[in-house]
Amino acid sequence: MKLWFYFIYFLYLFLYVRADVISDGFIKTKGVHFMLNGSPFYANGFNAYWLMYIGSGQSQRDKVSSALQDAARHGLTVGRTWAFSDGGYSPLQYHPGSYNENMFQGLDFAISEAEKNGIKLILSLVNNYNDFGGKKQYVDWANTQGQSLTSEDDFFKNAAVKSYFKNHIKAVLTRRNSISGVEYKDDPTIMAWELMNEPRCQSDPSGSTMQAWITEMASYVKSIDNNHLVEAGLEGFYGHSDAQKQQFNPNFQVGTDFIANNQIPEIDFATVHSYPDQWLTGADDEAQLNFLNDWLRVHIEDAQSILKKPLIFAEFGKTYKTPGFTPEQRDLVFNTVYSYIFRSARSGGAAAGGLFWQLMAEGMDSYRDGYEIIFSESPNVSDIIFQQSKRLNKIRKMYARLRNIEKWKRARDKIDHGN
Repeated sequence: MKLWFYFIYFLYLFLYVRADVISDGFIKTKGVHFMLNGSPFYANGFNAYWLMYIGSGQSQRDKVSSALQDAARHGLTVGRTWAFSDGGYSPLQYHPGSYNENMFQGLDFAISEAEKNGIKLILSLVNNYNDFGGKKQYVDWANTQGQSLTSEDDFFKNAAVKSYFKNHIKAVLTRRNSISGVEYKDDPTIMAWELMNEPRCQSDPSGSTMQAWITEMASYVKSIDNNHLVEAGLEGFYGHSDAQKQQFNPNFQVGTDFIANNQIPEIDFATVHSYPDQWLTGADDEAQLNFLNDWLRVHIEDAQSILKKPLIFAEFGKTYKTPGFTPEQRDLVFNTVYSYIFRSARSGGAAAGGLFWQLMAEGMDSYRDGYEIIFSESPNVSDIIFQQSKRLNKIRKMYARLRNIEKWKRARDKIDHGN
């Protein structure tokens, strides 16, 4: 009788767990945690904005594969990349609603390779800056169609421009991958949609313009795709909703509000970028590190206690192009960011991961920006990245074991009650 009990017990457990894994491959949120198949998910990862562009050329695709394979070998679980390139040379979008199929196939390939390597992707839908077209290109398109717009910030207010962007959102979300045959909106390889890379509306420091735009666009994304998470792409600057917190900002305002923007119901998780070496250019390393510590701490606290949503440090790094740079300085930045994330995750807190800027493959010298990490060139920081992956994976396994214990208990109780 006892052997029969355990046979039924573990058969039930196997079927229960297996069905759960098969039925749910999308990242979800539960309170301050990301969840995958019922267990917490941690996003130790990277930025690689270039995946689509490099993937669009057959002769260069091996670099996409190589970078994603390297990422997987270092335990990385999330990559962030561009799903935009508007106007200009070899774009994704030639004109509003007119797309470059070859470039789209490059994004198809990147998504397919990410799936092979067990990596989830955050896809950003437009740029705040002029690189790859950005909001300026949308405003220029509207002007050629008879609008009389004078500011790039009209991107956030003009009805024609907003309709162009909504059309782009729909085109990307409903794209059918030429390799897998799966529409993007139905593909669990994609973790989340990012509305904009580092949105800024400096013409309205009150933040009302940005609040309205994020609300409208996040709602529109959800109207097409309720499978995936949505985030705004914020850098983390505090606004008027908590004036006291503005003391933690660098000395400028950009019309965004970390608290108010992330309290929008359709925004599923918060993001923070961190570049003390860019924001505090006149400060020494000690001052920049002090800023970084405060910046990490206060955002984790606010995600935990005010937003009650997961938090990703979606960009961070340190450039070797600053005078006096040493690799040890960069190692310290990585260790500092990772330590805050680990301590929060270990205690069940809101910090769910960090994505360094940026991962590259060998042979991409023209893409170097001073922040790039090529694993074969930087063994020390590569090991720091790998150790963080191992630490977060241990936490994930701990929660998974606890979850399985609960399942075992429920299975045993059902069998006991059945007898």
